[in-house]
Amino acid sequence: MSGFRPAWWLPGPHPQTVWGRFTRPRRLVETRREALVTPDGDELLVDHLDAAAGNAAPSGAAAGAPRVILLHGLEGSSNSVYVQGFLAVARRLGLAATALNFRSCARDPDDLDRMLMNRLPRLYHSGETTDLDFVVRTLAARAPDVPLAAVGVSLGGNVLLKWLGENPGQRLVSAAATLSTPYDLAAGSRYLEGPLMGRLYVAKFLKTLRPKAIDIVARFPETASRIDLARLARAKTFWELDDAATGPLHGFAGADDYYARSSSLRVLGRIAIPTLCISAKDDPFLPAHVLEEVARVASPAVTLVATERGGHVGFVAGARPKSPVYWAEELAVSFVASRSLVASRL
Repeated sequence: MSGFRPAWWLPGPHPQTVWGRFTRPRRLVETRREALVTPDGDELLVDHLDAAAGNAAPSGAAAGAPRVILLHGLEGSSNSVYVQGFLAVARRLGLAATALNFRSCARDPDDLDRMLMNRLPRLYHSGETTDLDFVVRTLAARAPDVPLAAVGVSLGGNVLLKWLGENPGQRLVSAAATLSTPYDLAAGSRYLEGPLMGRLYVAKFLKTLRPKAIDIVARFPETASRIDLARLARAKTFWELDDAATGPLHGFAGADDYYARSSSLRVLGRIAIPTLCISAKDDPFLPAHVLEEVARVASPAVTLVATERGGHVGFVAGARPKSPVYWAEELAVSFVASRSLVASRL
């Protein structure tokens, strides 16, 4: 199943990682936005690709074709280039899709650089699965005859795998796939603290994560006792950010507690539906030895594809820069579509 041949013109993990972010459109596929009111009174923005919106393939999503739920990565959104890539594959295959924007991650359709903040004093994190559960159950209740599948990327992959492991008896999502999942959050955090490129990646994320935490304190003064703004201002690593803000804000004792309780690695053995996990051994966000542990503890329902190269959410193939092939996106959507259709006929 691996079969990945990285583009010769993107040597090394970092070119693979950053290529798409600089060259791919963030509005490749038009979608229909919907605001869902969550059980706790907040709002989740989801973006749908379906025949009713006129956005499916020319023939439309076939009756009963699977709907694929898409989960983006850290500080991403439905307009992340890889989510748009998934939507384009789904449209070509005649599938419906729903992209979930995690809380505080949705972007203004008229200004894709402006994020839309939520109503409650919380954000999102790698182990938060209640919003995914809510979206899954909402979509299943609306169309009980439509098979559901899910694809998660990076942080979204960890959320998806954790939800599947927490709910091994669920029958709502029939197939899943993930790309570049940080299965062991502590190991990934430590790995990024070392090399220069790792620190640069972290710095990029901190530029948006830090203001979000500051905004929470400004809008909800009661959170000031949980978020240490002085430590947050000095944070240069994920651990420092998560120990000062992410962990305490969401009920964890600190970064170590957050990582231990939120890593999907600890529940991979409980996953019961066909699940494809795609990772690269040269992923700059995760040490390769974690993939060996994934292979050891995962349930028989999980298929791990660990390529030698591919970077983080890269997996760019193709002979020419003008016609790249995003191999993992094609494989993931094809996998969940075929497995969902098989499950629906049983």
